[in-house]
Amino acid sequence: MQIPKGKKIYFASDNHLGAPTQEASRPRERKFVAWLDQIKEDAAVLFLVGDLFDFWFEYKTVIPKGFTRTLGKLAELSDAGIAIHYFVGNHDLWMNGYFEDELGIPVYHKPKEFVFNNKTFFIGHGDGLGPGDKGYKRLKKVFTSSFFKWLFRWGHPDIGMRIAQYLSVKNKLISGEDDATFLGEDNEWLVQYCKRKLEDKHRDFFVFGHRHLPLDIPLGTSKYMNLGDWITYYTYGVFDGETLRLEKFDYL
Repeated sequence: MQIPKGKKIYFASDNHLGAPTQEASRPRERKFVAWLDQIKEDAAVLFLVGDLFDFWFEYKTVIPKGFTRTLGKLAELSDAGIAIHYFVGNHDLWMNGYFEDELGIPVYHKPKEFVFNNKTFFIGHGDGLGPGDKGYKRLKKVFTSSFFKWLFRWGHPDIGMRIAQYLSVKNKLISGEDDATFLGEDNEWLVQYCKRKLEDKHRDFFVFGHRHLPLDIPLGTSKYMNLGDWITYYTYGVFDGETLRLEKFDYL
């Protein structure tokens, strides 16, 4: 895909709307919606790279309550012809059709490649990739199993949401609380993952979330970018057709 002249591609991740409570995250939601309003003037494509919500589960006829302004704004951008792509994270991995059917937003459960202006992007949330993190990888296999999802769906949504919110905030394997410190390039597991992927094939840009740290690390002629979050940093990625850079949204 060639980006039209004057248009840009935007990337954001890790809003965790709902954490630690819906009330506490409403100011963050207002800030995010204001950013969506700003970028709609020149956005050709928007990538949401996971954990928009701190918990998301789609029952057959029920979705989690709240954050209507975010969903409404995404619908507005989608209806205006802006292509939006969503990558599930470790907090909202139970997506199953709602975004596609109601918002026209494709949802991806694994990293995926895109080519824009002859530049190759490898994009994903980032959880469970690279060496180590074995405890979370085992937990993810349980959570994504058909049996576990079937079992969870049979509980009352009010009970399910309370349990899920408690686990999402308290369980460090899920919350990623221990990840919010830069480990040094040699110890950053997503950096190691990107380097291994480059052994198989060249990609120009690797874009991930999950780490909650804004990182912009050159890998030879390639680049690894972590998008930070919308809790502490309010950072996002922007590609203008030639250059991918990190920026911070300042909102009064």
